[in-house]
Amino acid sequence: MGRKPAKTNPNLVGLISKLKEASRVNKAPVWRDIALRLEGPSSNWAEVNISRVDRFASENETIVVPGKLLGSGEIDKKVTVAAYRFSGQAKEKIVKAGGTDLSIEELLAKNPKGSKVRLMG
Repeated sequence: MGRKPAKTNPNLVGLISKLKEASRVNKAPVWRDIALRLEGPSSNWAEVNISRVDRFASENETIVVPGKLLGSGEIDKKVTVAAYRFSGQAKEKIVKAGGTDLSIEELLAKNPKGSKVRLMG
């Protein structure tokens, strides 16, 4: 009792491992923070609406959602958003506003130091 159930999704397990490794190698604590959030139960993962990204993000900022980005609301800022999952509507709205949607793994490859990344969720 009290033990966390092991994650069984091999893609998720691999991502968590890559994030922790990148955190150590690049001295970038943001990746470890994201890994620890994704290690927890998926019912506790962040679910962020696109309207929240619009409200709190600045133009051309990079946002990471350690969970799912949902399509509720509108966005008119050009932002880069990395999330573990996106709703179809959320992806459409980001692209329509001139922004970019990435997986967390793609962002890690582009920005291994994790600089100028805002965690939301």
